[in-house]
Amino acid sequence: MAQESNNSWNPEQYYKVSRWGEGYFDIDRDGHMVVYPHSRQKGSSIKISEIIEELQSQKVQLPVILRFQDILRSQVDKLNNSFLNAIKKNNYAGTYTGVFPIKVNQMRKVVEEVVDAGAKFNYGLEAGSKAELLAVLVYNKNKDSLTVLNGCKDEDYLRLAMIGTKMGRRCVIVIENFHEVKEIIRLSKEMDVAPMIGLRARLSAKSRGKWAGSSGDKAKFGITISEILNTVELLKEHGMEQQLKLFHFHIGSQIADILVFKEAIAEAARIFAQLNKMGLQLQYFDVGGGLAVDYDGSQSKNDSSRNYRLTEYAADIVSTLQRICDEEGVAHPNIVSESGRAITAHHSCIITNVVDIIKPCCEEFDTRSTKGENHLVTQLRQTENLLNENNFQECFHEARSAREDSTNAFKLGVLSLTERAKAETIYGRIITKINTYLQENSFVPEELQNLDEQLACQYLCNFSVFQSAPDIWAIDQVLPIMPLDRLREEPLVTCTLADISCDSDGKIDHFIAEQGTGRSLKLHELDDKPYYLGLFLTGAYQDVMGDMHNLFGRLNEVHILDDRKKSGAFIIEKIIHGSTAADVLTFMQYDPKQMTDKVRENLLKQVSNGNINPHEAEEFTGFYEKCLQDTTYLKKGENHV
Repeated sequence: MAQESNNSWNPEQYYKVSRWGEGYFDIDRDGHMVVYPHSRQKGSSIKISEIIEELQSQKVQLPVILRFQDILRSQVDKLNNSFLNAIKKNNYAGTYTGVFPIKVNQMRKVVEEVVDAGAKFNYGLEAGSKAELLAVLVYNKNKDSLTVLNGCKDEDYLRLAMIGTKMGRRCVIVIENFHEVKEIIRLSKEMDVAPMIGLRARLSAKSRGKWAGSSGDKAKFGITISEILNTVELLKEHGMEQQLKLFHFHIGSQIADILVFKEAIAEAARIFAQLNKMGLQLQYFDVGGGLAVDYDGSQSKNDSSRNYRLTEYAADIVSTLQRICDEEGVAHPNIVSESGRAITAHHSCIITNVVDIIKPCCEEFDTRSTKGENHLVTQLRQTENLLNENNFQECFHEARSAREDSTNAFKLGVLSLTERAKAETIYGRIITKINTYLQENSFVPEELQNLDEQLACQYLCNFSVFQSAPDIWAIDQVLPIMPLDRLREEPLVTCTLADISCDSDGKIDHFIAEQGTGRSLKLHELDDKPYYLGLFLTGAYQDVMGDMHNLFGRLNEVHILDDRKKSGAFIIEKIIHGSTAADVLTFMQYDPKQMTDKVRENLLKQVSNGNINPHEAEEFTGFYEKCLQDTTYLKKGENHV
């Protein structure tokens, strides 16, 4: 059923696209969600719905990950240019040479694009594990960029790092724990390598929010001031103190408040300066990660936001470090940052289709009066008949009391199952009607303020939160979620979202709202056309942290490039097909071929017993094999019924 337009409806005010979109996303005049691959100031837009149409013509099934490689490259440019501009403006004597931490998104194509886009800036890579080091040694081919190596290290990790040095890479082995020092000294002599060494300090400055535990005195990584001094002495004993090249600290992920950075940099800069005044030749000052993304568009200190811009972040780091180095009389170091979230978040989004609706109460059950019905049902019906815009609060009290009494009466065997169904249906109609009155009132009684959320429908979406948006489930991360079309039409259905996993946690009930965040989302009424939703800013961590809960595998993935030859056109550079059922079963140590053989064997027994014919056995076996090779997601809902 079509909805009436509301001249006061403002989709931007509700969805805040201009705030979280960073110039890459917008709503066009016809109500379509569009993407600007090079930002709004630098090129034309692409309708996301047209990408979906093209994918459907190529038989690519939803849900799907759209990866806009141009956005990825643009973010690399923005980060590097922000630092270079701040350095130039402040007459800072050092330079900027950042690294991308691949833990944020280890997908090969992402790493390749970042390296290629960052080549002109000597932008390098960071590894935090042995497997990541194996990758960055191959893909960070720029001889002038850094390869920063963090994380727990064993002998093999350190040997790989020193092999990297022999390959001509500028590998910096960052000491995370004091016990690593002796092993580095031993292997460097054994392999005849003069490694670049970094120190990760455990600062007293503490982060705030979800990741506060990764900083301060009880941080997982980093060495204390006394351990730093002991490290320096130990290296001096072996004539290796001049191999100390980098000073590093990290105070957490998604730092929402710029003051946290200012406090940490001020402390770290003093330590750096004092170490250099002791005769060391530290050349790099690594501020770690933490550069946040404004997921909810509030531009605040909320966990899912940030109260600063990229230019302010870069300027504060440069000016604070410059001021303290000048006060201490030491040379300005080259600045390193390990920003990953801000580089990758915007370039990727998830597109899913709504496959069904789950309503909070039944609307179709017959509630007509019958002879001898329980008085509680009659009472609810009378309350419904008396309800109006002047007495809705009083009627709410009456209805709630009668509903509770009817539930208890059913438990005691006084109320029949049919009568309970009638009571629940009438009660649902009452509170629905009350909610319509509330929409027209400027004052809403406190006890009724959450009624809209209680009545929210659940739109069943064809994806798994655990696979594709695990941060929503794990840390209550807010992601921008909105329809791809009909955005000039006011949405009137209050919703939460449910995924297709068999788990009560497979839901989304925390959204961007007009004022901060809310527990529900306004969406359009479903009709006979497909209804598509986009989950945006999913490029950081979501690709690599998803699990296979309920054996839902990786989504189909599509790489999109702007077609510069034609305004509004795009190029599908690559389609990477997602996991089949056989893929995820094999990963969990099942043998799909053996499983098929057992199904065939069982069906042939049914043939022998005369329960089915040979043709059916072959047909059923073939269908089983087909399902093994199919996607793990639903095929329904492309056309909503």
